Amino acid sequence: MCGIWALFGSDECLSVQCTSAMKIAHRGPDAFRFENVNGFTNCCFGFHRLAIVDQLYGMQPLRIKKFPFLWLCYNGEIYNHQTLKKQFEFDHQTKVDGEILLHLYDRFGIEKMATLLDGVFAFVLLDTANRKVFLGRDTYGVRPLYRLLTDDGFLAVCSEAKGLIDITHAMTTPANITPFLPGHFEVFDLKQNGKVQSVQMDQFHCCTKEPAHANYDTVERLPTSFEEETVKSNVRMLFENAVRKRLMAQRRIGCLLSGGLDSSLVAATLVKLAKEEKLPYPIQTFSIGSEGSPDIIAARKVAAHIGSEHHEVNFTAEEGIQAVEEVIFHLETYDITTIRASVGMYLISKYIREKSDSVVIFSGEGADELTQGYIYFHKAPTPSAAAEDSVRLMKELYLFDVLRADRTTAAHGLELRVPFLDHRLTAYYLSLPDDMKTPKNGVEKHLLRDSFKGLNLIPDEILWRRKEAFSDGIMSVKKSWYSCLQEHLESMVNDDQMERAHKTFPHIPPRSKEAYYFRQVFEKQFPGRADWLPHYWMPRWINATDPSARTLSIYKPDKDE
Repeated sequence: MCGIWALFGSDECLSVQCTSAMKIAHRGPDAFRFENVNGFTNCCFGFHRLAIVDQLYGMQPLRIKKFPFLWLCYNGEIYNHQTLKKQFEFDHQTKVDGEILLHLYDRFGIEKMATLLDGVFAFVLLDTANRKVFLGRDTYGVRPLYRLLTDDGFLAVCSEAKGLIDITHAMTTPANITPFLPGHFEVFDLKQNGKVQSVQMDQFHCCTKEPAHANYDTVERLPTSFEEETVKSNVRMLFENAVRKRLMAQRRIGCLLSGGLDSSLVAATLVKLAKEEKLPYPIQTFSIGSEGSPDIIAARKVAAHIGSEHHEVNFTAEEGIQAVEEVIFHLETYDITTIRASVGMYLISKYIREKSDSVVIFSGEGADELTQGYIYFHKAPTPSAAAEDSVRLMKELYLFDVLRADRTTAAHGLELRVPFLDHRLTAYYLSLPDDMKTPKNGVEKHLLRDSFKGLNLIPDEILWRRKEAFSDGIMSVKKSWYSCLQEHLESMVNDDQMERAHKTFPHIPPRSKEAYYFRQVFEKQFPGRADWLPHYWMPRWINATDPSARTLSIYKPDKDE
């Protein structure tokens, strides 16, 4: 996890530039560099490094002798960089995985370069020879990227929006900070006066139902049959390969473990592969919860089963409430379910940073969206409607779950890895017949569960454990985390404020005191930026008034909870 920052075409004073770049220092605690581009006025890069691969030569902006005209600033991991290096016989100068971008761009150009990458990334590439600037972001937006572009030719880019706000304050004309769309690249002309102009914006890979990019890695070609046993075998192979390729690291690897299906499969597979690869340390797993938390109990069972070095973090409602404002600052959103779920993840990330030596953290994000894991999928009117909503959720991951997972871990200088969002796995799963992916026998994610049945990878009771949202499972069934929040915030917002909410906050006005409070905090930290959130995350097909699964009429906790 690193932080990138770049500016083109502005004569902002150096102090404003440095102050802006330092707003994301938490993303890279190991080193910092701020560098102007030689011979090009008003072009500069800022980089905060979290050293994971090639600690000697990994500083950025990355430049190599073969391409002195190329400047690269990127945040991410390219899992197939060794495969591409061998395939195209590139002569690398460093061991940095991102160097492959320079070789691919020089050989093939920006569009083919982007389609060849298997990984997660956000990049800024400057070609001084051709006076071009390129931006790009991975398919699901696992790595964040924001941009600010004005009509008079000024471009600023940052891993988080907060690194661009001070820049806008000095501008004479309004400027919008927007998230760079996942799965896209953009091309800018760099004019002689240092200003930039966008000349091309294209999608290089999107979340569709069709398999794409079969050459992502060296996995053998998959059988095309949709016979059930073949499909389950393919799902297992693709998932295991997704975890294996993410072992690429020179820092210790750990895993978040809620005790739910997704994180348990990730943790178990990680422990299994770490032994096969002979990693020189045991895998650490981390769970968080209060007394009576079903997640804590379930995670304990999984850790004992897989033999991980397990850590439990005690969580109280008071600690969670105290962290809310900090969490909203890091998230840059006021979405209700995102904030609820982020508090626990933020606190456990803080524990990992302070109490362990794990830096690369695996997590189960993306599985619910990909495999139709949310409880409301039981109410989908047709398999086709369920499949379409799964695709919608995947496209919006960068606004919700992926945003949460990135910001809460990056806030404490950790690097997140999410194998369920592997390109080959997602392309294959989304291409399956609609009726194979729907909930069956009253159980969501049935195909995923059934794919691992009988393997003893995780305990059966966990394999078939009902869906429990992370923001719910960290506290007991008798009293949910959202209930504690709502009780505390009841006195923080009065009825008169709620009556005027639609006038005070005309963009997606809050409908509860909890939502009102979150919006207040957000507006205090990021005034006038409400449009960063296009809509609240909410269940579909069930007339939901709250995003928590526990409020839905179809919610049924496991019997032992």
